[in-house]
Amino acid sequence: MSVLHETAEDLARLPKHHVATHDEKLVITASSLGTVFEWYDFYLYGLLTAIIAAQFLTGLNQTTSFIMALLVFAAGFIVRPFGALVFGHIGDLFGRRYTFIITLTVMGLSTFLVGCLPTYKQVGVAAPIMLVVLRMFQGLALGGEYGGAATYVAEHAPAGKRGLYTSWIQITATAGLAMALLIVIAVRSPITGVGEEAFKQWGWRIPYLVSGLFLVLGLWLRLKLHESPVFQKIKSEGSGSKAPLKDAFGKWSNLKIVLIAFFGAIAGQAVVWYTGQLYAMYFLEKMLKVDGLTANTLIITALLLATPFFLFFGALSDKIGRKPIILTGCALAALTMFPVFHALTEAANPALAHAQANAPVKVMAYPGECSSQFDPVGANKFDTTSCDIVKNALAKAAINYENVAAPSGSVASVSIGGKTIIAPDPAQISGEDKKKAIAEFTTALVGKPATLAKAAEGDKPAVEAKPAVVGELTKVGYPTKADPDQIDKPKVVAILFYLVLLVTMVYGPIAAMLVELFPSRIRYSSMSLPYHIGNGWLGGLLPAIGFAMVAANGDIYYGFWYPVIVAAATFFFGLFFLPETFRRNIDG
Repeated sequence: MSVLHETAEDLARLPKHHVATHDEKLVITASSLGTVFEWYDFYLYGLLTAIIAAQFLTGLNQTTSFIMALLVFAAGFIVRPFGALVFGHIGDLFGRRYTFIITLTVMGLSTFLVGCLPTYKQVGVAAPIMLVVLRMFQGLALGGEYGGAATYVAEHAPAGKRGLYTSWIQITATAGLAMALLIVIAVRSPITGVGEEAFKQWGWRIPYLVSGLFLVLGLWLRLKLHESPVFQKIKSEGSGSKAPLKDAFGKWSNLKIVLIAFFGAIAGQAVVWYTGQLYAMYFLEKMLKVDGLTANTLIITALLLATPFFLFFGALSDKIGRKPIILTGCALAALTMFPVFHALTEAANPALAHAQANAPVKVMAYPGECSSQFDPVGANKFDTTSCDIVKNALAKAAINYENVAAPSGSVASVSIGGKTIIAPDPAQISGEDKKKAIAEFTTALVGKPATLAKAAEGDKPAVEAKPAVVGELTKVGYPTKADPDQIDKPKVVAILFYLVLLVTMVYGPIAAMLVELFPSRIRYSSMSLPYHIGNGWLGGLLPAIGFAMVAANGDIYYGFWYPVIVAAATFFFGLFFLPETFRRNIDG
């Protein structure tokens, strides 16, 4: 039984909304395109996280650098709820169109400026500080964008088609990500004359600079928009709220609905979205060692195949309701997340899956001397205990391992397929001897690439060529990268398609549901804040939290416990408390 009961009047009447004209559909299309450009800007960073880490966070160790890069990415998500409060307030007081123009301008300028930033090597710590500031401006803008776009489109939609019409707004996030992927793929491809190496050095700036063109086009479209008819109505009647934030969150009658929307729909939707699209891409590159261009191509293929299902599930929700579709997507995600990503490993890197099954890695160490392998300030070199030395080497190589507790005082060791390698004991050695011992241990474990000979230059002596050293992990079959010829691309795309299909189920109908839950005079504020807390914090922090969980535990699948638990909790909460809304009138 739902806590929020539909009244007989709610269920008996369909919205008394005018049928959208051809011109209004064009206005809705223009609104959606502007939102696509904002999502393009926002997700560029997510696609280039590894490169951003190399350019702006070179002062940290490899594992921490990647996680910190994810946290810089998450900085834009963290401030999204504050953007929702600021722009939601403006949107409920002054109108949806006015807010549209401000958010697009802030987003477009911030993204363009990222492409102009100096790197860590050029200006030191000032580089990541400037990057974080620009990411926060992006987050503020996006926090004000979504609620306005969803509200604007829903308030133009004809009766019985709000799910279908607002699903176009839901497509914009995936469309923006797909557009970013396509441009990144095009720029980093050798066909363009840039290529992978140049892309890592300077070519990554091009997609950011291109956003300047999208800013101009987006503003041109936004300036053509007219105000929402529902907002015009409440303004002409003088029924608008004079204190939207107080009315939305300071009164229990509305705050109760906000909390139910968050726990019964938004939380699960957020983790399913970010796992199915962004975390899946990071998992392919970081854990399964698929090269960036191939991973981007596989993801974009799945996105293009699955995108029409946003419209399908949006339209279906107009017929059977929003709640059953959203909760089914959450339940499927919770039940299938682990087997799906195990299957992804077998399809994308079969050699890695075979090595994990036939030569499992175990770390034997006293738990009390093992740290989490995550150091946000870069002060820990992970060389003060034998356990940290072992885990740091394995984390850098993205190797899946199991922890086995050893007695206090014992020296940590790693077992690979039955062979044991004992780590150096920092208590017994120090200085250069410790550095040498750690280097030798790491080489024995993961190997060492060959080096080319270099002729003498000025004061620098000549450097002899050195052959590659094969580590124990390589000997038992652990690949240093995925073999492109062994990737089962159709199967990988099918798995990614399934993950994005879950995204379309939870995301396609949710904008319509959120619009229908709240009265028009405080709708922008009421739906924006819970949406951006869910998607900005629960969703946006998911990649960083997931990889931090993996670094601490050693199991490359351990990070999936986060989305599984949240999606399952949303299913059960929503089942009992979330109301159905698809027959509600939204004009009041």
